[in-house]
Amino acid sequence: MRYLVSVITDTAHLATPDEQAAITVFDDRLKAEGYWVFAGGLAAPSTATVIDNRDGEAMFTDGPFLESKEYLVGFWIIEAPDLDVVLKLAAEGSKACNRKVEVRPFL
Repeated sequence: MRYLVSVITDTAHLATPDEQAAITVFDDRLKAEGYWVFAGGLAAPSTATVIDNRDGEAMFTDGPFLESKEYLVGFWIIEAPDLDVVLKLAAEGSKACNRKVEVRPFL
């Protein structure tokens, strides 16, 4: 089963060199053990554009969909046999990037 592990932060600071090195080690482990599907970092919420095309004419709005002190800064998509495995991996990912993470299964 695939899971989205979202990395959440409340600071505009990018990963420090030590955090980035730990993330790279964690990524390499996910790849070596067959859990890796995809991962990526995201730009600041201020770079977002929200598009609403529900009423026949697309409306484009600069900035994030939600104003919040915490926001999504990156993610991993992990293939794991069950929730217990991905929760252990997510705990290690949280430590590596020094940020909170949220785990959600794909439907």
